[in-house]
Amino acid sequence: MYRFKLAISLLICLVPINSARSEDSVKVYVLAGQSNMEGKSKNKLWDHQASDETTSDFFAHLRAGDGWVERDDVLIKFLNRSGPLTLGYGSPGCTGSEYEFGYVMGEYHASPVLLIKTAWGGHSLYKLFRSPSNPVPRELLEEDLTKSQDRIRKNNERRNRNDPLPTLDEIRSEYGKSYRKMMAEVKATQDNIDTLFPTLKGKKLEMAGFFWFQGWNDQYGAEAEYASNLRHFINDVRNDLESPKLPFVIAVMGQNQSQQAKGAMKVIQDAQLSLETEPEFNGNVKAVRTDVLVDKAAESLYPTWKENFERWEQTGSDRAYHYLGSAIWYTRIGRECAKAMIKLEENVSR
Repeated sequence: MYRFKLAISLLICLVPINSARSEDSVKVYVLAGQSNMEGKSKNKLWDHQASDETTSDFFAHLRAGDGWVERDDVLIKFLNRSGPLTLGYGSPGCTGSEYEFGYVMGEYHASPVLLIKTAWGGHSLYKLFRSPSNPVPRELLEEDLTKSQDRIRKNNERRNRNDPLPTLDEIRSEYGKSYRKMMAEVKATQDNIDTLFPTLKGKKLEMAGFFWFQGWNDQYGAEAEYASNLRHFINDVRNDLESPKLPFVIAVMGQNQSQQAKGAMKVIQDAQLSLETEPEFNGNVKAVRTDVLVDKAAESLYPTWKENFERWEQTGSDRAYHYLGSAIWYTRIGRECAKAMIKLEENVSR
């Protein structure tokens, strides 16, 4: 039941459509978000499923003999790591959707591809990824300040400490910190491209797309403004990257798996899906549902993973909020987001 028929879908999306080779240019994609963009599927699960007869067909296109494909035409920079795209560019000892996303984009483009991945677990769009055109109202900053000061006071009393209380400027500086780090990472990669990737020396970097995979932390009180925050985020990213119609793909929250999302998760899902229908984003933003891509084998085993730990280690590798640590699920997400990106690129280039 786990043999997956990829031939048709891969032929559709992996054959290079841009037949004119551009040796002097590089297609650059920014991959950003929180822990699920980091990637939480353990490499040992990938190794097992790539060799298991029930799942090996699914991973066959990513294999080179007994090892994993290492693409010298698709390069990746993820914080302090860089090199040819292959297994292991997720959290330590893990892989995420970047492997399949990069693979598909590499098959599509005749030009080299560069992935710049910037992701940090637990970072909300409301606060840390908040973008420059979306300042926090002063009354909310003051509310945040009061809560933070109260927390420090209580901690000082409990632990007999004398830590200084935060100021309003210090509270304000926290908002947008990850957005600024993201942009700094992109710029640093561009500025040091010859050192990081000698094979790209002298080539023109073309900002080609943005892949956003985030949402979990905004469920806790910030869900109602997610659509507004994401709207600002998209426009600011495009402004800062000097690309007004930069193709933007959103991996929609899908930790609800096969069940209907409820509450704050449903609010954020709807917000993410709504952006592509807005006139300014028509044809240049695409939201990709991830719940419909669920790895049903991992989903069915997860409720009893402790009692079936040996089987679980061969099926999933993390909690539900990390897509069960499923190599299959993360791969499907990467593939579908890459296919969506290709369609947006075609729309924008017309």
